[in-house]
Amino acid sequence: MVTCVPGRRARTVLAAGVGARFADVRWVAETGSTNADLMELARQGEPGGIVLVADHQTAGRGRAGRSWTASPGAALLCSILLRPPAAALELCSMAVAVAAREAVASLTGVSARLKWPNDLVWPGDGSGPDRKLAGILAEADWPASSAISAGWRAPAPQDRGVVVVGIGINVHGLPDDLSDLVERAVALDELTPSPPDREDLLVALLEALAPRYEALVAGDRGGLLDAWRAGSATLGRPVRVVLGAGDVVGTAVDITDEGHLVLDAVDGQRRVLAVGDVVHLRQIP
Repeated sequence: MVTCVPGRRARTVLAAGVGARFADVRWVAETGSTNADLMELARQGEPGGIVLVADHQTAGRGRAGRSWTASPGAALLCSILLRPPAAALELCSMAVAVAAREAVASLTGVSARLKWPNDLVWPGDGSGPDRKLAGILAEADWPASSAISAGWRAPAPQDRGVVVVGIGINVHGLPDDLSDLVERAVALDELTPSPPDREDLLVALLEALAPRYEALVAGDRGGLLDAWRAGSATLGRPVRVVLGAGDVVGTAVDITDEGHLVLDAVDGQRRVLAVGDVVHLRQIP
């Protein structure tokens, strides 16, 4: 059960004019995982548009079952419940990533970059790796569309799915027990002398996301894809994509209309990858 903490945060966000799409903002002191909480609400029939924010998560998660750790109040930790048509579902996390980049830039002037498929990074200077400023985890669920005896049916483009997109943006310094991450992570207070309040950052994120998501639901994905390409830290770079069963090495050249990565592999083949963890390389081995 999620119990909201009364106070100025939720009231300020609700009054910020982000529109009816994200009017239901719930801010809690602590929970296990905002993604897990919203997925449970979705299964109970709650509508899309709920935003759940936590000061602290005790069981935060990243991709591939990794944990996501932040000291209480150090990061903006939130999840957004969406019910998009099936045709738009794959691009929801990309919409949140672009909105996060725009929100950070509008409040701080910091021009972070987008690492495929799900990170916001501060670009390295060539002497070290890009450092992670934010991570995004999208989890989808399809409601039953037919009897089990009839078998599974692929969703039609306008069938509604459920997707919960969680994001953690590092605002204040990394805690001491994460000192080993300093070479791989960064917080906004290291990049700007005046890091934004988490409430202001949430409002800016939702303000940027609302028109992106509305366009996506309406079937217009071109603007979102162009914005992602323009902010990409991955395109044009040599990369290694870790797929679990093996790695693919090559140059990232584009994304498809579904947000999949297009790679010119070192074996001469052009590969299209829907999933995988990207490692930015200085040069192809």
